[in-house]
Amino acid sequence: MSHTWITRAETGADIPAIRDIDLAAFETPLEADLVEALRADSSWIDGLSVVTTDRDGRPVGHALLTRCHIGDAPALCLGPVAVLPEHQGTGVGSAAVRAALEAADGMGEAHVVVLGHPTYYPRFGFAPASRYGIRVTIDVPDEALMALTLRADRPLPGGTIRYAAPFGI
Repeated sequence: MSHTWITRAETGADIPAIRDIDLAAFETPLEADLVEALRADSSWIDGLSVVTTDRDGRPVGHALLTRCHIGDAPALCLGPVAVLPEHQGTGVGSAAVRAALEAADGMGEAHVVVLGHPTYYPRFGFAPASRYGIRVTIDVPDEALMALTLRADRPLPGGTIRYAAPFGI
């Protein structure tokens, strides 16, 4: 059965539902705690946290982008993406990631860095996001990230990636 998911920017009323999604989707509460820490950090950008809802408007998944830097150039970092277990594999995560990337593109952002090992990417719906083009100009051990270039006229800069403080990197 095919689903058409509704995506929208997160609101304050969604925070308890997002916490429940995170606790259900992740193996430990540490990843759920990371989402809350990113929301409280100065790297938070309003409009770049997206929820996917079911037909009744109940949040069932979410994705968020926060500020980071590649060298001195501003970029975004895709934070943890989570989907309620009963909706995993139905496109909820992909819809949230796509909507977040479209919002970032609409705000004029050019680059998005994705944390995590490539084996996690399909789990969190990153395969469709990779259509934006995977570009890496930095030496990364164990292929621990991918970087998306949203604007072809702005090549991915080189340099050290500085993440939001809650990532602990």
